[in-house]
Amino acid sequence: MSSSPNPKTVVIIGALDTKGVEFAFVKGLIEAEGVDTLVVDFGTMGEPELEPDVTRAEVAAAADGDIAYFASGEHKDEAMQTMAAGLAVVVRRLYDEGRLGGIIGMGGTGGTSIATTGMRVLPVGVPKVMVSTVAGGDVSAYAGARDITFIPSIVDVAGINSISRAIYANAAGAIAGMVRLEHPPAGEERPLVTASMFGNTTTCVERARGVVEAGGYEVLVFHATGIGGNTMEALIADGYIAGSLDITTTELADYVCGGVFSAGPERCKAASGAGIPAIVVPGCVDMANFDGIETVPERYRGRNLYQWNPNVTLLRTNVEENVRIGEMLVAAVNLATAPTAVLLPMRGVSMLDSEGERFWDPEADGACFDAVRNGLRVDIPVHEIDHNINDPEFADIAANTLLEML
Repeated sequence: MSSSPNPKTVVIIGALDTKGVEFAFVKGLIEAEGVDTLVVDFGTMGEPELEPDVTRAEVAAAADGDIAYFASGEHKDEAMQTMAAGLAVVVRRLYDEGRLGGIIGMGGTGGTSIATTGMRVLPVGVPKVMVSTVAGGDVSAYAGARDITFIPSIVDVAGINSISRAIYANAAGAIAGMVRLEHPPAGEERPLVTASMFGNTTTCVERARGVVEAGGYEVLVFHATGIGGNTMEALIADGYIAGSLDITTTELADYVCGGVFSAGPERCKAASGAGIPAIVVPGCVDMANFDGIETVPERYRGRNLYQWNPNVTLLRTNVEENVRIGEMLVAAVNLATAPTAVLLPMRGVSMLDSEGERFWDPEADGACFDAVRNGLRVDIPVHEIDHNINDPEFADIAANTLLEML
């Protein structure tokens, strides 16, 4: 790694023993656009077909691996894990040294897995392009909570033909354009606050956002769809965020019930781990989300189901499930090291959970609230608000309580 720093450089990552010709083609296209390149090789067996700037031996060594050990091809699983870990170290180092302005990779499932491991260590906003054979499907496992642009390779990344030539050219143009683009000035920068929202809490979050922004903060709103919550918490964990308005914790309900919008068991823990002030609300925990009505598991067919639209079916959570949700929320909030408060909307946790509406169930809500009251640390306040979550009074209390903490 001997070249001088250039923040406009595109780092090209890939297995140069099997796809060197393809990467050489892309490298030439990027450089023809006036953008410098730096090539990193994470192949493990044959000789590289393109001379790299960072060798496979350096990548392996970054994860305490020995490239000679992998050269036989007998340790493929171990090789992939080591090269992915090493690539992440190398990529982050290049970025920290000011030698990475954007990054591009190409590959099949294995190459995509290794390349995106390296991409995920880069901050949001750094250009990332991945040409992949799996890009037309569910790439959430590869993208994680990062802003990776996936381009379907259409054909396998194996040679240059009439189809792949166009795909590679588009990818090269995309990353070169991203890196060359001068971002417009942001204006006055304000501290960032995150907020979680769902269709059933939009009224609350929109009003609370206005109050917080009037207090001098910029509010980033995330849709609580699993990846939305994970992305929000990744930004919190990365240290970008000053405070959290976690009004919509419905992803916990999806985790408990096996819904499609689960963010996993760690949801709600990022603010505690980052030590930032947080408002936490059991918002929309009355519902778990499934796709079309035909996808709802058989065990729920006799339950209170609401077909929100042809592609979304909502399951009303019951008492037992709400106890578990409350316990998960408590486990996350009890880790807090900064001012934190839990707000309970006593007249319903969503638009549907209003008196007379489809999901109104005070007993189920009460089970969640009791779990919170009984399990929360004594020094963490619980505010019982005699309003529905979408009432303006509730939104104002949530926003102003956070502003006081900040």
